[in-house]
Amino acid sequence: MSEANELLRAKLNAETGQLAWNELERHFARGVLVKVAGDLDLIEVALAMSHDNKAAVESWLAQGLVARASTDDAIAWHAQQSRFWAVVAAPWVLIQEIAARLDA
Repeated sequence: MSEANELLRAKLNAETGQLAWNELERHFARGVLVKVAGDLDLIEVALAMSHDNKAAVESWLAQGLVARASTDDAIAWHAQQSRFWAVVAAPWVLIQEIAARLDA
């Protein structure tokens, strides 16, 4: 892997953080919120989108593993007060829901 790719991976990793749904609502309203399935690596998806890796992104889209957040998603996340891992792969904000703890 190239040094530039490793630097971008480190940058994306450093910029990844946990956010509550209310902190993401404005991005949903702008239409730039993209949900990433829990079995994908959020940083790998951000890298692919940053590098415009059309084949990988189209494959994930076709499998339903990556998709724009829907109104139904937003309603559910608001009701559940969901939390997410989030990272920006401009112009997109990629999110991955953090599974609720059963013992909480």
